[in-house]
Amino acid sequence: MTRGGGAEGASQGPAEKPTRHIPVLVSEVLETLTPKDGEIYVDGTFGAGGYTRAILGAANCRVLALDRDPTAIANSTGLVDEAGGRLKVVESPFSQMEDAVREHLSGAQVDGVVLDIGVSSMQLDDAERGFSFQSDGPLDMRMSSSGMSAADFLNTAEEEEIANVIYTFGEEHRSRAIARAIVRKRDEARLTRTRELADIVLHVFHGRKVDGRHPATRTFQALRIFVNDELGELANALSAAERILKPGGRLVVVSFHSLEDRIVKKFLVERSGKTAGGSRHLPPESIKSREPSFRIVNSRPLTPSKGELEVNPRSRSARLRAATRTDAAVWPLDLDVMGVPQHR
Repeated sequence: MTRGGGAEGASQGPAEKPTRHIPVLVSEVLETLTPKDGEIYVDGTFGAGGYTRAILGAANCRVLALDRDPTAIANSTGLVDEAGGRLKVVESPFSQMEDAVREHLSGAQVDGVVLDIGVSSMQLDDAERGFSFQSDGPLDMRMSSSGMSAADFLNTAEEEEIANVIYTFGEEHRSRAIARAIVRKRDEARLTRTRELADIVLHVFHGRKVDGRHPATRTFQALRIFVNDELGELANALSAAERILKPGGRLVVVSFHSLEDRIVKKFLVERSGKTAGGSRHLPPESIKSREPSFRIVNSRPLTPSKGELEVNPRSRSARLRAATRTDAAVWPLDLDVMGVPQHR
């Protein structure tokens, strides 16, 4: 998950220097979240602690922070000490925040949830994590230490499945040619390095950039999203936030790619009653009778200012959407309505 200095959609171009620990849209997050003394917040994507630090500094409140990356957890001890008992950091995917709240907050409803979606600058800048094509490293891309790596998938999946993943999660129109080239290369030797994959894609595009970006950008993005089930995690996290927020509680989501932003928008539009939506699990009359569980705060997403873009170029694709929880009942989650690709 991206936390503080998110880079989803970033070109990772050579002109950009690594940008570390800069929380994106932090002023806008605080203005929307409006931390108050005595309140409880969940930072579902702790990372380097940028949002959590800002929230704790804005009010005498408490924060439960989650991250599924063990590196982020290990690096959190300094901020935990500084917070003097107001911060608890837990290793957990944000899709399971309801369980974390039940365990660490005795099931109390919370006043705010903030989510920063995608891959973090820390992960991009660490070659050993295998997220970036700018430097050579293991072809991994996992945000936690468990599950299937990108290398596992690329070396065992059928060509058609590889093409579908690259097209679905990367919106890459040359996915079939890339998949074909990957299979040819792995027939010679197992793919293990990020530079190998980047060179394969570069060869498919004859060395040309795409919209000013390295041609492997979409392929790497697609594999990372797929390996970590990021879109499914996001949908389940939004649903979990709906369950743990008290009436009047604020949900703030910063996303960096159209696939993610689309899911957030669909969730909030449906939950606010602005569209009939539709679920294969519920009759139409049941959908229409549901009371809105959220009130949208900003009809158009907030974006970084010119000043922020100059300081942190990786923030350029960031979009902030926010909503306030009503006292209506929780809606059932339907991944089809949410627009979550069911490829796994």
